[in-house]
Amino acid sequence: MGELVKIVGPVVVAGKMRGAKMYDVVRVGKEGLMGEIIKLKGDNATIQVYEDTSGIRPGEPVENTGQPLSLELGPGLLESIYDGIQRPLKSIRAQAGDFIKRGVTAHALDRKKKWKFMPTLKKGTAVKGGDIVGEVQETELILHRIMVPPGISGILEEISAGSFTVEDVIGRVKDGKNVTELRLMQKWEVRKPRPNYEKFPPNTPLLTGQRILDTFFPIAKGGSAAIPGPFGSGKTVTQQSLAKYCDAQVIIYVGCGERGNEMTEVLTEFPELLDPKSGKPIMQRTVLVANTSNMPVAAREASVYTGITMAEYYRDMGYDVALMADSTSRWAEAMREISGRIEEMPGEEGYPPYLARRLAEFYERAGRVQCLGSPQRNGSVSIIGAVSPPGGDISEPVSQNTLRVTKVFWALDAKLAQRRHFPAINWLKSYSLYGDSLESSFVNALSADWISMRAEGMALLQKESELQEIVQLVGPDALPEKEQAVLDVARMLREDFLQQSAFNDVDAKSSLKKQYGMLKTILHYYARATQAVDLGTQLKSITNMKVRERIARMKEIPEDQFEGKFQEILSELDLAFDSLASVQR
Repeated sequence: MGELVKIVGPVVVAGKMRGAKMYDVVRVGKEGLMGEIIKLKGDNATIQVYEDTSGIRPGEPVENTGQPLSLELGPGLLESIYDGIQRPLKSIRAQAGDFIKRGVTAHALDRKKKWKFMPTLKKGTAVKGGDIVGEVQETELILHRIMVPPGISGILEEISAGSFTVEDVIGRVKDGKNVTELRLMQKWEVRKPRPNYEKFPPNTPLLTGQRILDTFFPIAKGGSAAIPGPFGSGKTVTQQSLAKYCDAQVIIYVGCGERGNEMTEVLTEFPELLDPKSGKPIMQRTVLVANTSNMPVAAREASVYTGITMAEYYRDMGYDVALMADSTSRWAEAMREISGRIEEMPGEEGYPPYLARRLAEFYERAGRVQCLGSPQRNGSVSIIGAVSPPGGDISEPVSQNTLRVTKVFWALDAKLAQRRHFPAINWLKSYSLYGDSLESSFVNALSADWISMRAEGMALLQKESELQEIVQLVGPDALPEKEQAVLDVARMLREDFLQQSAFNDVDAKSSLKKQYGMLKTILHYYARATQAVDLGTQLKSITNMKVRERIARMKEIPEDQFEGKFQEILSELDLAFDSLASVQR
């Protein structure tokens, strides 16, 4: 037991803390505010406090728990809404009302609820860390696999079927004289990555249902992506769309220091959303971590680690997990404030000099891996982090350090957002370094011409950008008709293919086959239009064809009808050009 000697906002200094270790969790003051040791000097410990410190005074007690910040991992995580330090908001509301009071604590997992546990191993089996000993049907969508905690091995001396709470003993593992009790719940330090056997190369795509992403800037399962953009450019809506429609089985959504109204939208909308594959509520495979901008800044750092630790836990069961972090800029701002309070030497723009290392450590916990234990299984954690640079200036330190460690850059553009072009991702500034490693997966799923189609589509968009500079000087009519055709088709690509409505049930998500069909139709139109212009047909005659409207409305065709309609539009397109050619002759 130590005592407070200094208070500087969310940072306090406690004396008489001999024996304390870095990152030990402590209880500060008479109200027992939760904090974490971030610096040790002699008997003094510098502590970042995860709750409001106003009103506490020097001389108040500080109790060291001796344990690092750890999460409770087990059945009941899904469908839950936590704050940054894994306190369940529903339980806290029952205790304290609509506002979180200081010193309020609650178990992350319900201690009274009983779960039906079915063993998959028999008594006497040799087990080791990561082995699956049984299963619990956590929700209708997710089967929760109960694993032996890493680092434990021996003979399964006892295993029981039945209904248990997360604290009940379901089995025992004996290793010589040591006996370890197994429960439905295990604990894990948030700053310590969970171990795995092997990390695989990123060669499996994470399909998002967003045409601009899957077609031109794909992300791999186990990959990392950054979405930088200014206020109002659509970061949050894009991340919400990814959470709803990407083909990950479990979603961890971390609102890190976001505005209260944005987080409220997530908290009210997600429980009402239905999973497009199963028709069940999407919350049955989702965990929400809500940490708004008016909460104490220190908790922002914890919220990111809380999210990634839960993601790794479900990955170890063999699931593909997608973590949405919105936004890492707020996390970095919290590090900057804490660093300033403890008087560390500042780095660029006041951020701590270890900013790049912290960001790298976070994003490097992504990956597709072979999980520990048996049966053999693979799982993945994909991290999609939003960055909020002031004024959209990505030359600032958080954006630059994020781009150094992530392989996908989805550049949100305020000008596109102002023109109501969503997703407002700039196709000339964005990139994906996973393109080459994912080519074979796309070719196997679609067709060998997918690679050339992507390249041709991107070349048309780049050519349009070059021609626009000339158009601004002399107007579009001064261009040769062949180059006017490029502008026409590039506009079709932008408006009919890349633009996508998150609020239209049909257009919000596009399967890979639908994306292939839409792109193939537009590029086929371009090939026929170029051929017709070469033969002397006026571009005006081509742009007045009725089939153009059907191409523009392809995005509104439901998935189950698309294959037939796609072939129908292609046939109508060829027929229209053939009739133009006959008139020309």
